[in-house]
Amino acid sequence: MQHEVAPPGVNPNVPHSARIYDYWLGGKDNFAVDRAVGEAMIQAIPGMRYMAGENRRFVHRAARDLVAKEGIRQFLDVGTGIPTSPNLHEIAQSIAPETRVVYVDNDPIVLVHARALMLSHPEGRSEYISADIRDPRSILDDPVLTDTLDLTKPVGLTLIAILMLLADEDDPWSTVAALRDAMPSGSCLAITHPTADFSPDEVHQAVAAATSAGMTLVARTQEAVARFFGDWQLLDPGLVPVSAWRPDAQVDNPQAAYYWAGVARKP
Repeated sequence: MQHEVAPPGVNPNVPHSARIYDYWLGGKDNFAVDRAVGEAMIQAIPGMRYMAGENRRFVHRAARDLVAKEGIRQFLDVGTGIPTSPNLHEIAQSIAPETRVVYVDNDPIVLVHARALMLSHPEGRSEYISADIRDPRSILDDPVLTDTLDLTKPVGLTLIAILMLLADEDDPWSTVAALRDAMPSGSCLAITHPTADFSPDEVHQAVAAATSAGMTLVARTQEAVARFFGDWQLLDPGLVPVSAWRPDAQVDNPQAAYYWAGVARKP
């Protein structure tokens, strides 16, 4: 942000994942500390900007298919990040204008930009909640959510590059289970998660760069990521490298982006 002026509640000396991601995507809503950590991680993983882009493209493909093929008409996006158009609701409403979306994040800078997330098609609705994934009940009980979404009908729950911020000792699997359990039959869960499975040395260096800056960043194995889906049924092609999930064009090297990605449906 120009002159490094921080909105209320933001410490410009503490890096935040949403702002680092914004930096990788070429955004301007980040501080020197975010750029420093982002650059350190790029030094470790030269393809980091490409990976961030592939993660974003997965969101677009998943939203499109959940609406067009699974009949989903409402979404809960936890860990939204700083808005990057097209946002999830724009993709979904371009197919089904009546789609409703609730975005959730805990970074006050995302809140500053929440108006961009709320520019909904008049037939649908788009809302924002300031909350933390570590407290799923605060999300599920929020009056904005209960007023916007009908939890008796299928929901598209999206957890995109967010679970990496929860340490194993915090039991993120129980956190995700609480969100899953609140969703009715026919709901779908979309997850992306960084992994060291494809390039251990690079990823371990990137994690070390984030950790040394005081952040929690956990890369997980395919098996550990699969646990987040519980007993939900993975849709084809399963839990795969993010670039290999229903790509729009052939991908020469799917493992060039170090993320697992998958979508599962609740029986």
